[in-house]
Amino acid sequence: MNSEQGGPLDRVTAAEYASWFRALADATRVQIVSLLARRGEPMTVGAITAELGVGQSTVSEHLKVLAGVRFVLAERRGTAAYYRVNDACVECFPSAADIVMGRPVPAAPSC
Repeated sequence: MNSEQGGPLDRVTAAEYASWFRALADATRVQIVSLLARRGEPMTVGAITAELGVGQSTVSEHLKVLAGVRFVLAERRGTAAYYRVNDACVECFPSAADIVMGRPVPAAPSC
C-alpha cells in the first residue's frame, strides 16, 4: 500500500474500498446495516421489510449488494434466511475511511 509513503492507495485496495463505499451509497442499505447492527440479532427479510416499510424484493436486492461486500452475512435456518451484520467488516470500515483520507489508523484491523 503506497499510502504510507504519501502516495495513492494501491489499485487493489482502492478497488475494494470503493466497493464498500458503493454498497453504502444508498439510504436504504445504510438503514439495513444500521437496523441489523442496532438490533444485534439476525433478522429475516420479512422482519427487515416490516421495520423499513419498503418492499420485500427491494430489501432482498439491497441485502444481495451488502452480502456481496460482506457487510452482512446470511444464515439458513430451515427454509428461512437470517441476516446479520458481519462484525469484522463493520470494524474495518472506519479504518478504510481513515486510510482513504490519509489519517492515522487507530488499530490495524485484519480486513
